[in-house]
Amino acid sequence: MARTKTILDARFWILDFGLGIQNPKSKIQNCLRRLRNLHADQGGTISVASVITLLMLVMVLGMVMNAGREADGKIRLQNAADAAAYSGGLVIARGMNTLTFSNHLLSDVFAMTAYMREARDKNSAQYVPSILQAWNAVAQKFRQSKFPKFVALGSAIQQKTPLEQNMVTAFGNWASACSEQILPVMEMILSEQLIPQFEQAVLTAYPDIAQQAAMEVAQRNGQPDYGRGLMLGVLWRADAQPTGGASETSDHTLAAVDPVNDQTSGQTDYVSVARQQRRNLASQYLKLWNDQTLTAFDTQAQMCQFSNLWRSFTCGYLNELLNVEYPQTNLPMVILTPPDPSGVDLSQNQPYLDQHFNFVGVAYWKKLPELLPGLYRNPMDSDAVAYAQVRVFIPRPRLIWMAAGGGGGGGSSSVSIGGVPGDMVTLPGNNPAPVPGGGGQQGVTWFVGREGVPSDWSLIDQRWSVALVPATLSNLPTILQTVPPIVDFANQNLQLPNLGSLQSQDIQQISPH
Repeated sequence: MARTKTILDARFWILDFGLGIQNPKSKIQNCLRRLRNLHADQGGTISVASVITLLMLVMVLGMVMNAGREADGKIRLQNAADAAAYSGGLVIARGMNTLTFSNHLLSDVFAMTAYMREARDKNSAQYVPSILQAWNAVAQKFRQSKFPKFVALGSAIQQKTPLEQNMVTAFGNWASACSEQILPVMEMILSEQLIPQFEQAVLTAYPDIAQQAAMEVAQRNGQPDYGRGLMLGVLWRADAQPTGGASETSDHTLAAVDPVNDQTSGQTDYVSVARQQRRNLASQYLKLWNDQTLTAFDTQAQMCQFSNLWRSFTCGYLNELLNVEYPQTNLPMVILTPPDPSGVDLSQNQPYLDQHFNFVGVAYWKKLPELLPGLYRNPMDSDAVAYAQVRVFIPRPRLIWMAAGGGGGGGSSSVSIGGVPGDMVTLPGNNPAPVPGGGGQQGVTWFVGREGVPSDWSLIDQRWSVALVPATLSNLPTILQTVPPIVDFANQNLQLPNLGSLQSQDIQQISPH
């Protein structure tokens, strides 16, 4: 039926066409009729609507993709700036901690050298026989006494003196054998000044490492690049100079002073500060070595006075090392102080902190190529820049629960939080937390206190840390408008923003990051 209908329609069309040729007037009427009915003809309307709708969808899709890529790029750029600032600042903090560790190591080497020199020379052991002989003479007097207790005491003394002599002999042999292996190494370290050389390398190398860390994290955040090229990161100092480079030999990023080689101006006598710091630390470490190794003589062999003699001779050797052999060399690094400290706590001196302990991480990325560039255009002429600021600092001691009283007997465990040897704080272990109305171990008073750790800003405290802070440096506009003088930027042709006369306070109002 469908095929028959199609054939009939074709025949009627041919007939109409033929009649139209024979009758022009009929042809004109037929055309007019078709024009009048054109508005009711729906053939092909779907195709036209589809083309228009598809065009609009393409435009909307381009807008959405452009906006999404810009938002994604902005987030990744800011993340890169935060990571660059924090990573670079963390390396700077580790550099300060490394200098602190090496300062302690240098002082410990002095203490160990003094200890091993006494072990080599055995000065203390030479006086022990005469001291014990005097005790034997006293014991003989006691044994001649008419009091039974004195007689027993005399016998006990005579029995103990040879034991103490054996202890001294054994200890001297052990210490002498150790000295043969250890003392040459310690004296070589001091004579070659190996630790000060290492600290000099730390001063120059760690800022370069910090710069490399900032660059590395920025490049990792810039993948995929969507045609923008490498994302670059730079760690800036407060004086608008990048960290690292050749200037580190004379203008250190790390706030440390080599009292021997650095030329400094101001009221601080860094040599005197370094010598006093070295003496205090070396004396502390020598006391620790003596206390650890002479415990038996302090508790079980006190008659021979060996522990007191040993301490006296080791202190003498230490004084000779510090004041005669190395009075102006092998000095530890010291913290850089303001030209006029005026007794102000360094942690409260804001201009000093801004200049030496605040850093700005900046991430740079080329403009994003637009989708449908003839329809959409980025109004910014400059490339994209994001920034973040960090501070390197010594944290305040934490608040902890502390216990007083109790008289022992609780059997609770304790946990050490570490710190500088000799200044370790022990926290209560299984004791219950204080609650109103009592509870816990009988006789124990609980209170809140701070850890017993050093909190002064110096190169003795090995707790340097880093934290993100609001960007408030006065040189922030200069930093954001300066092309970093680094090799990685040589062929980038960056177009940085022109901030005009904007100050740091104006930038904080625009972007309170």
